[in-house]
Amino acid sequence: MKMHTKIFGLMVGLIAIVALSMAAFLAYIEYHNIYERLGDQALSSAVHIANSPEVVDAFSEDNPSELLQQYADHYQRDMDAEFIVIGNNEGERYAHPDEWKIGEAMVGGDNDLALIAGRSYVSVAEGTRGMSLRGKTPVHSSEGEIIGVVSVGFLVQDIHAEMWQRIGVIVLITTVIVVIGALGSMLLSRSIRKDMYGLEPKEIGALYHEREATFAAIREGIISVDSSGLITSINASARKILNVSGEIVGRPVQEIVLETKIPRVLHTKKAEYNDELFINGHTIIVNRQPIMHGNDIQGVVSSFRDKTEMIEMANTLSDIKSYSEDLRAQNHEFTNKLYTLSGYMHLGLIQEAKSFIAHETSSKDKQNDLVTNYIKDTTIQAILVGKYGRASELKVDFSIDRESRLEKLPTHIGESQIISIIGNVINNALEASLTHHQPAVSVSISDYGKDIILEVTDNGQGLSDDLDRVIEKGYSTKGQKRGYGLAIVQALVGEYGGFLEYHRFQGETTVVTIYLPKQLRGGQNDDSSAHL
Repeated sequence: MKMHTKIFGLMVGLIAIVALSMAAFLAYIEYHNIYERLGDQALSSAVHIANSPEVVDAFSEDNPSELLQQYADHYQRDMDAEFIVIGNNEGERYAHPDEWKIGEAMVGGDNDLALIAGRSYVSVAEGTRGMSLRGKTPVHSSEGEIIGVVSVGFLVQDIHAEMWQRIGVIVLITTVIVVIGALGSMLLSRSIRKDMYGLEPKEIGALYHEREATFAAIREGIISVDSSGLITSINASARKILNVSGEIVGRPVQEIVLETKIPRVLHTKKAEYNDELFINGHTIIVNRQPIMHGNDIQGVVSSFRDKTEMIEMANTLSDIKSYSEDLRAQNHEFTNKLYTLSGYMHLGLIQEAKSFIAHETSSKDKQNDLVTNYIKDTTIQAILVGKYGRASELKVDFSIDRESRLEKLPTHIGESQIISIIGNVINNALEASLTHHQPAVSVSISDYGKDIILEVTDNGQGLSDDLDRVIEKGYSTKGQKRGYGLAIVQALVGEYGGFLEYHRFQGETTVVTIYLPKQLRGGQNDDSSAHL
């Protein structure tokens, strides 16, 4: 059953039950009120007739029926009673609506309380005209003796007819109430259905669970507020980026996110996209979307993602491309050497060919021995071999310090991160060294003590500007859309609790040194200011 049908049925049922209950109660009260009113009317009329001097005097006449019948007929027409019967102390009729019944005994068997006990009362008994409601009272002589009885009555069927007439009015009113209630219930159920966008409770519950699962799966941070700026939802990614915990829902967004721009969107009702901000040491891209219902704003949803991760991914892809180019360079160099060797053989210069092979073999063996024997981490080995080939293609003298020593990297340092760190630093050094007439780059790696130390030296011209700008995001002397390499390196190194140093020495020597702790250091300070 649909939700609006349930609401409609429940509302109509409740209204009908209440209305019918009230109608039954009113009918019961009305029934007793009619009996009580007509009973009191019959009794008071009987008492009035019995105390009338004309009636009392008529009992002493030779023919009481003549006077009493006239009196009863006149009084009956005035009070609209069904009958007025007057009898003597023996129960013999002196007056009756049917004159031919005068002289006969009164029926019903309810005269004893009046004729014997002298009481006035109301009774219900079967008479000649049917079941009737009667008011009975004795007639006393001037000496106080009981000389007769007066009975004034209304037929029960007439009472029931009047009662059903009034119940009909009650039923009509009840029906109108139920119909109005049904119309109101229909309008209410339709309004609720409209507010619920035609969804059933199960569908709403499913949407809620889907929303929770979606929030949990989305890597972007999501935070939503209502029209008053109170937080209505926040996902785990948003908590991580904002570095907040505890009960967040229901609190003003300004308490959680400092200098937030969400109130501005609540005021302007305009969406804001791709707002680039710096939060907790990360570059964040923020989108703010107002929640509108017609022309009224009901809240704002803000989504934000770490641009550093996007740049890292792009940089990793760039490194993969670079490795591909390095392999191509090695293949190119190897092909050239094969052509050279082929030339020696073609010319019959066997000795020169042997010397060339020995030289190349010795050089390659030295390089491979240094990388494989002292650098134990396979990821670093692959990086260095690839960069060696790249340097060979660029005609850069690329060397690895023979004092370099490195065991396997700690587990907390990811492969993609170390690829970005070492790859960016060496690439920058290779490009910088090309300004020298004899370009040279050397790399030293050691893991003595508590840190892994990477030192890259080149003989390029270095930077003429303030050295603090070297790691500034977007800064480059090579043109626009450059300058993200060292910024990424700085961000990654900072995540591991390490640091980066840049030095320019006399003699055209530039040294970049990176320190990576072997164990994560606690107590890192976070810039918690945010501008979502």
